[in-house]
Amino acid sequence: MAPGLNITEVRGKFPALNSDQVFFDNAGGSQTLSTVADRIKDYLLNTNVQLGASYATGKKSTARYAEGYAAAAKYINASPSEIVIGSSTTQLYRNLSYTLSFDHGDEVVISAVDHEANIASWLDLAKRQALTVKWWKPPVSSNPKLTPDNLRPLLSPKTRLVSLTHTSNILGTIHDVKAIASLVHSVNPTALVCVDAVAYAPHRQVDVKDLGVDAYCFSWYKVYGPHVSMLYVGSGAQKQMGSLGHYFNPSATLENKIGLAGSSYELVYAIPAVVEYLSPSGGDSKWAGIVEQERVLQETLLRWLRARDDVTIYGESSSDPKLRVPTVSFRVKGWRSQELVEAVEEETSFGFRWGSFYSARLAEEVLGLEDSRDGVVRISMVHYNTVDEVKGIIAALEKVLKSKES
Repeated sequence: MAPGLNITEVRGKFPALNSDQVFFDNAGGSQTLSTVADRIKDYLLNTNVQLGASYATGKKSTARYAEGYAAAAKYINASPSEIVIGSSTTQLYRNLSYTLSFDHGDEVVISAVDHEANIASWLDLAKRQALTVKWWKPPVSSNPKLTPDNLRPLLSPKTRLVSLTHTSNILGTIHDVKAIASLVHSVNPTALVCVDAVAYAPHRQVDVKDLGVDAYCFSWYKVYGPHVSMLYVGSGAQKQMGSLGHYFNPSATLENKIGLAGSSYELVYAIPAVVEYLSPSGGDSKWAGIVEQERVLQETLLRWLRARDDVTIYGESSSDPKLRVPTVSFRVKGWRSQELVEAVEEETSFGFRWGSFYSARLAEEVLGLEDSRDGVVRISMVHYNTVDEVKGIIAALEKVLKSKES
């Protein structure tokens, strides 16, 4: 048990953990706090009316919605005018792309390590506006990293946008976003640094101002909350945006500009429950305990993987929490990823995944996998997982692997 983190107490806050299913697919979506479900139910049963009305329930509904936005913004050290909550990171970045207007020949630098959510929108923008695309692609290896050094040759005064992931949903490697944003802005202060933090946010506290980013997006349903995503765009960067909203509505906030009535009221109202869980008002933050618990979990798994000469680990092989989060991917020689996962699942209650997880370019062009659809085996953990669960899946994998050997 990590210092300051009572795992029994933690697991008691997630009703789904009472089932027989063991959840090792948390990078695809975490389990949800009971308090999140309580707030959703409360909103739908007691204040499910349109916002902005002057009658009593309407006022309460509007206040609850505002409470959700305020909590979400404060959580990442932003103002409510700098965030928008919507259906997905893919959709929010697509909306953002349609508000930007660059000049022919301007340059966008796109990371090939990323989930397609932070690629496709910018490729489409480049096509529509005749921009030059520069691919940020580390050399082919099992442990590729986005660094200031391998970005620097791609930058120029014509750079208008740089996309990258804070943490790959396959590799688990943490990129130095702060240093990268500083480099980009030193070359062109108006260039937009757009970060996909979906695989990072469940594991670390976020401060967008400290990072120095222009756009930053993650999904609350992977941070123990409701099935919505959130995009931050700083007030300075918003000056480069047009608005997708109706002409008669204001366009002073990010939500005005690209929200398009997509912030589900009851789900927005549920977000404060996540914030209260992670950083309780009047109490101690859980983050130190979360980081230590996850370090122990990933070291337990990585130690076993490192000891096998038939395993290739993708991403950092170290369990150092400064280098990675507990999203661990690998392949085993002689096994298709799908074959191995399904063999374990057939005999056990462990839920984990195989594939490339919408990071097809990473799988094909950077990791050099021959079959990107089969991809990798991914075991993705969060702080409510236990060491015994990790030992259990290791034992299950060993049993399956020995069955082919015999």
